[in-house]
Amino acid sequence: MAEALFWPVLLGLLGAVIGSFVATLVIRWPQGRSVLRGRSHCDSCDVVLGARDLVPLFSAAVAHGRCRHCGAAIDQLHWRIEAIALVIGMAAGLAVPGPVALAGAMFGWLLLALAALDVTEFWLPDALTLMLALAGLVTGVLGIDPPLTDRLIGGAAGFGALWLIAATYRIARGREGLGGGDPKLFGAIGLWLGWRMLPVVLFLAALTGLAIVAVGMVRGRAARLDDRAPFGALLAVAAYPAWLFLLGSAA
Repeated sequence: MAEALFWPVLLGLLGAVIGSFVATLVIRWPQGRSVLRGRSHCDSCDVVLGARDLVPLFSAAVAHGRCRHCGAAIDQLHWRIEAIALVIGMAAGLAVPGPVALAGAMFGWLLLALAALDVTEFWLPDALTLMLALAGLVTGVLGIDPPLTDRLIGGAAGFGALWLIAATYRIARGREGLGGGDPKLFGAIGLWLGWRMLPVVLFLAALTGLAIVAVGMVRGRAARLDDRAPFGALLAVAAYPAWLFLLGSAA
């Protein structure tokens, strides 16, 4: 029993820590502020934070979501991303133990960062997408399922499919329908999942998007065909459960 819980607990705790960094990155990177330089500080009063202020989830809960020094509200994005990263890590450890779980958790944490940036900024940074793609290639070279050949086909097919859809829409409608980062992200996802899972990911992403629109309409929000939507975030949300299913069924 203890052995079965080791990886979920370990990756869950690691996820909360990584989630804290991801939240900081999501908030500061679009503003052009440093993420790696200097010590952590309050975004409102700029006071340097101590160890007691930096325990993921716990510190914010104890301080009731406010800075201990100035009383300003802490951006809720911090604890939300930390909580999601914790769940991602635990889910990976439950799906398959060992180093494969760590690789899968890394997949989920990178997807989380990309999804959060797409939701908040409609931005899928090439640097993060490239990191996701390279990590997918490395795990394939190390022999983690799916096979490297399937991953390479998936990378090409994922990018090519969405690029073709975007190009066709642009020619037919005379305007952009997909952001330039979406095909790159789908290609990177293909390098992790292989080509066979790509239709499932695309279907789940579209279904999730329709569900969000339906909920909005029930709440009285009118839907328009030209509304912007973070499709990259929907792809990310669909890709991680697909990885859990893929590795769980292979275990």
